[in-house]
Amino acid sequence: MDLTNFKKELISLNKDIYFDSNQYLREKSSNPSKLKQVILKAESLLKQVKEDSLTSKNNKYFLYGTLGNLYRIYGEPKNAIKYLELNLQDSIEEKNYTREIISLIRLGEALKYDNNLEQALEKFNQALVKSYETEVNSHLDFALQHKGKCLLELKRGKEAIKCFQEALELRIASPLINSSVKAIEFAKGVQD
Repeated sequence: MDLTNFKKELISLNKDIYFDSNQYLREKSSNPSKLKQVILKAESLLKQVKEDSLTSKNNKYFLYGTLGNLYRIYGEPKNAIKYLELNLQDSIEEKNYTREIISLIRLGEALKYDNNLEQALEKFNQALVKSYETEVNSHLDFALQHKGKCLLELKRGKEAIKCFQEALELRIASPLINSSVKAIEFAKGVQD
């Protein structure tokens, strides 16, 4: 399988992913066996990418990030953490701030799914600091949204709502606005 076809398959996987309101809006799959098949394909593609010394770093970055996200959703956060730490390390070495911020957010999510909530919160805060320091704000809303979810799990609802509201302000003209609105409603319901 080539990377182009794999990316198409990934898009089709989105219909099986949902936010579980019984677990603080964590992402889950309604079809774990299909998710596992996609993970195995990604692992195979990663082996091909590593064997081909001419392959761009972009493909490796994409596959590390994809495997990190898929393993997290599949319920294997330690595997997710392994790949996302590699992504973070590579992005720091390359001084690619956008990728570093994305990697910090993804790693924070994986740590959260591994029940390391304080470490996760630290990664979200690092992503926010890096965004402000470098003025790379394209993922600020994601950092705030995921920090808010982590704060919810830490039973810090008021702080969570503040993060969700800041994310909402950044997402006003974005299709992601509904995600922030639902998170605020969920957080207020948890507090009541």
